[in-house]
Amino acid sequence: MTVPISNLVTNVVIILGLFSNFGESMRFDLTSGHTKCVSEDINHNGMTVGKYSVVNPNEGYPLPDTHKLTVKVTSSYGNSYHQGDHVESGNFAFTAAEAGDYTACFWSPDHNPPATVTVEFEWKTGVVSKDWTKVAKKGQVDLMELELKKLFDTVSSIHEEMFYLREREEEMQELNKTTNSRMASLGFISLVVCLSVAALQIWHLKTFFERKKLL
Repeated sequence: MTVPISNLVTNVVIILGLFSNFGESMRFDLTSGHTKCVSEDINHNGMTVGKYSVVNPNEGYPLPDTHKLTVKVTSSYGNSYHQGDHVESGNFAFTAAEAGDYTACFWSPDHNPPATVTVEFEWKTGVVSKDWTKVAKKGQVDLMELELKKLFDTVSSIHEEMFYLREREEEMQELNKTTNSRMASLGFISLVVCLSVAALQIWHLKTFFERKKLL
């Protein structure tokens, strides 16, 4: 039985996608005066896109002011990549200039009586953040070429992620070596201090007994 090449490529893309599908879609409730933050670990030069919207409790009517939010996306170094004030929806897209945890925080202002806001949030990074429909339309490629493009980008993403994890592992190993070296130095210093104190005590006792003419 011969398996069509297009089907084989599609299956490979799906399998590899399981390892590189860094996407997060959620719905959560936020009470007035509270903040909800979501974090995503993104490597250097990683592409990411996100979109959010407030669910209207009264469909067909304008969204009340009590259901508008302040949204901010920052890196682990405090750099701001997106900010929306008093908004009901929005989106962001950027290429990470630094590796680490990126955080999206949603804040609902205080209201009396308190209101509960339902937020739909979708955050994608890596290969899944690309709009493949636009890629196919722009390049005028057929299905086979599109699948190959997906496959290439997926493999590249996995390759970059492996290097990123290797760098993180090397950093952790270096940290462990430094910690072990410092602990060994501290242990040696503690031993020297203990021996010095013991010797000082022995000398003090010997001097005391000599003065009392007990020795």
